[in-house]
Amino acid sequence: MSPTEKQNLAAPAAVQPLSVDMRELTRVGARPGFLDYLVQLWDFRQFIFYDARARVQSGTRRDRLGSAWLLLNPVFNGLTYYVIFGLLLNTSGGIKNYIGYLVIGIFLFQFSSGAITAGARSVRSNKSIVQAFNFPRAALPIGANLREILSAVPLVLAMLLIIVVVPPVEKIGPLWLLVVPAVALQAVFNLGVGLILARLISKINDLNHLLPFVIRVWMYGSAIFYSYDRFITHPVLLDIMKLNPLFNVINIVRDCVLYNRIPLWQSWATLAVFALGALMVGLFFFWQGEEKYGR
Repeated sequence: MSPTEKQNLAAPAAVQPLSVDMRELTRVGARPGFLDYLVQLWDFRQFIFYDARARVQSGTRRDRLGSAWLLLNPVFNGLTYYVIFGLLLNTSGGIKNYIGYLVIGIFLFQFSSGAITAGARSVRSNKSIVQAFNFPRAALPIGANLREILSAVPLVLAMLLIIVVVPPVEKIGPLWLLVVPAVALQAVFNLGVGLILARLISKINDLNHLLPFVIRVWMYGSAIFYSYDRFITHPVLLDIMKLNPLFNVINIVRDCVLYNRIPLWQSWATLAVFALGALMVGLFFFWQGEEKYGR
């Protein structure tokens, strides 16, 4: 090898500048676009479903009665309200089949209160997971609501069975099929509200303590154990109450199951508007805070 070739091998290679298009780079942990965010959630659908199903199966594993508590809790609540409001305070006056009236109200309220509470606390209670892994955070409230939906399936079936078995019994009719879309719209509303509250509680934990009181007021304003037209005579208050989505879904199910009559279209329209509106607002509002969860 010649001295010139040896010199060329020993000399360091010259650094060649490279041009990098910074427009193609994204910041780690940056919030994706809204549509891209929805696509990411869809990609996580199998994980969300299997996680929700596993949590439902293991939720009551330590209890001796196991999953029976999913049914016993609303039954005991119904008995309590029946004794206090039906017998002692006599709010059942003028209500046909008060037991069925009360059972529908209690069971459907239990579904909404459980789903909204679980969704609202999902981000705060899983803060360590949020900090450790990169995934669309909306998967947490969606998974929490899906767990409540899976738990509500035997709940609704048991509700209908009680109405068929406990006197005065009601006959199964074709209008009972309308229970499915009514409860589906209720689940959509629960998810939307849960998404909104999940972001708020992740920023202001004090709201977590106020949530049970708000839900209790919501229960008393939904005509669960009394007839609204017996105690509310003020037209403005009555109109406000009829805008309550929980009141509407309970009223729809009562019309179909207890009274064998087609629910008013106004009830369906109010429930659908609140359900779809809450879902769209909830998804967008939650997406806006995507980068701040876990900080």
